[in-house]
Order: sequence, then C-alpha cells, then structure tokens
Amino acid sequence: MSRRLLRLEIPVLPDRKMFRVLDATADPDAPGSPVPIDGALVSSSREQLLVTSLQENVGVRLTIEEWDSAPPAFSDGYEDEAKCVLYLRGQLSVDMGTAGHAISGLRLAGGVGDYGVRVYARNRAEVVRLYGELFERDFDPLGDDFQRARKQLDGLEQYLLQLWREA
Repeated sequence: MSRRLLRLEIPVLPDRKMFRVLDATADPDAPGSPVPIDGALVSSSREQLLVTSLQENVGVRLTIEEWDSAPPAFSDGYEDEAKCVLYLRGQLSVDMGTAGHAISGLRLAGGVGDYGVRVYARNRAEVVRLYGELFERDFDPLGDDFQRARKQLDGLEQYLLQLWREA
C-alpha cells in the first residue's frame, strides 16, 4: 500500500501559458528542454516537465505530493491526466519563467533517481471561459472592479502532481 510522504499546495502564475517542474540543478532553457505542445497538458524531457495552462492571466493552484510508491490512480473531478518519468537529484523546483521560482530546491525523501510522475488538471477551460466573460461585462480592464473579479479566479485552475521513486 502506498503512503504519501509529502503534500504541498502553492500558488503558481503561468508564464506564457506554462510552468516547469524540474530537477533543482537543471537549466530550464538548456538544449533538449521540453517545448509546449499545442493542447497537450504536459511535455517532458529527462529532467524537466513542462505543464501547460490554457491561459496566462490568472494564478493557478499546484499541489505536489511525494509518495513512497505509485499511488492508486483516481479522477476526483480532475479532467485531464498525463504521465512521465523524471530524473531528479533529490530536489525539485517549480519555475514560473519571468516570475521566478514558486519553489526552489524542495528536498525529496526518495533521493536521487527516476521518479514516476502523474499530473492531473481541472478547470483549465473553465478559467479561460470565465476570464473571457469579464471582458463582456461593463468593467474597465484597468479598474478595481475588474481586478477584484479577476482575483476571484485565482486558484480555480488546479493541478495535482504526484511523484514517487521508481523501483
């Protein structure tokens, strides 16, 4: 039976409709880094996972879970799922591009090695729809009413990243 070792919830601001989950020592712009694939939830390379959002104007919520072995698959209202394997040197970072790091060097209990990764997402299209509706209202996009309404969308788009050390 799998046990969860770590659970961390953080706000993330997608940069150019994406954020990266990577080994803390990896260069996000190194040759061979993953590139966004139109419509895909993730794109990955050996040390990096690129998670794509459908928008870039609203903050998302990322939950990271480390498990001692592969957790049971589930849906729990998540609409999209993707899987990959990452090589991590015992530390994980979440890079938001021009906004900096949401996490820099989170220590993993599993240490150095290959990690199975599952990414789940929900409300990606819903946030795009709701954000578009803000422009249909009689709000000034630079005004306080618009900004308050936009802030209510922060965290509605959610990602769950589960990782575990591969045997």
